[in-house]
Amino acid sequence: MPIQNVEIPYGTYWSTPFAKWQGSLQHLHAMKLAAWVAKQELARRDIDPVIFDSGVLGMTNAQYQSFYGAPWPLYELGAATTPGHQLSQICATGVRGLFSGASEVALGLADTSLLMTADRCSNGAHIYYPAPGGPGGYGRSEDQVTYNMQHDAIGGHSMIQTGENVAGKFGITREELDAVALRRYEQYQQALKDEQAFQKRYMTLPFSVPNASFHKEAGTMTGDEGVFPTTADGLAGLKPVYDGGVVTFGNMTHPADGNAAMIVTTPDKARALSRDPSIRITLSGFGQARTELAHMPEAPIEAAARALSASGIGYRDLKAIKTHNPFAVNDVAFARATGVDVMTMNNYGCSMIWGHPQGPTGMRAIIELIEELVLLGGGHGLFTGCAGGDQAMAVVVSVDDRANA
Repeated sequence: MPIQNVEIPYGTYWSTPFAKWQGSLQHLHAMKLAAWVAKQELARRDIDPVIFDSGVLGMTNAQYQSFYGAPWPLYELGAATTPGHQLSQICATGVRGLFSGASEVALGLADTSLLMTADRCSNGAHIYYPAPGGPGGYGRSEDQVTYNMQHDAIGGHSMIQTGENVAGKFGITREELDAVALRRYEQYQQALKDEQAFQKRYMTLPFSVPNASFHKEAGTMTGDEGVFPTTADGLAGLKPVYDGGVVTFGNMTHPADGNAAMIVTTPDKARALSRDPSIRITLSGFGQARTELAHMPEAPIEAAARALSASGIGYRDLKAIKTHNPFAVNDVAFARATGVDVMTMNNYGCSMIWGHPQGPTGMRAIIELIEELVLLGGGHGLFTGCAGGDQAMAVVVSVDDRANA
């Protein structure tokens, strides 16, 4: 059953291209860039920012003065009196933010909410924590992005180790992972056909990159930055990250920078804001889960099952599936557990290929899922993805003809 009285107006979402680590977006404050992009995208859709009575900022990496959260970018984009909050669930931030915004509308706390997801993995914060009671009064420090990817707060392991653990549990081979990685690269090429026609359904290309003061153009991006040609021979020639392992830099994602956003609102306002009012987009159900320590890529299996149960449908009812797949292990394990054909998931792109800025990763995947469903003539679609802490979130999105609803 759909989440009551909540819809996503068709076309009221967008994403920047994702830029590689230390690439074209490394000099930009993530929150300011998200506001700058949102202001332009709203103007393109002739949407006045004053319509928002709620806002959500999903962001995982600290930026200068990010202490102030959502009200700052909301003000910058023109929603000067709109209240809002900031949240983080690491890689599941996109789904968590969507759940938060939809919940406010469903509960009547808001009519129209803007969900912004933004992150810059490049030039992450170097954080010092004072400890006056420690030996010599010396504190502790961390490089927020790189240190936490290598040191789980509970078990001390790296994120890559969770991939190896799940590969071992499910008996997944290196050859399977490379075959899936090659397939994902081939699927991404479909999004680039006809001068990137699929991506241009939700992305403004070429993308004008502003300078740090947002007063001049510093350059342009014609698409995602950091996607490298992938071949079977090239994948086979890569060494595993860990000796004797199966995870390589060819069958996993890469850190990135970028942002993505979406509007959620009531059915009446969705019709008014939609690019095509005949298309109805609803949220049928959410799911969340947490699996055993150091087995992060397994968590999306249960999260997806719970989202489908909440929606009252099964895998045979799905028209499309998208995943956040930091490792090809995620998709192979998911397919093993569910019986889904691993080669038919993630049409048009996924985070393994276009990169992982964390907060916006799931949001972009959900946007692509919606557009795929529209091209298919409607139906149900599933997004599921893991996050640090061996957890995951999932959502079922449904697209139909409003006249037949």
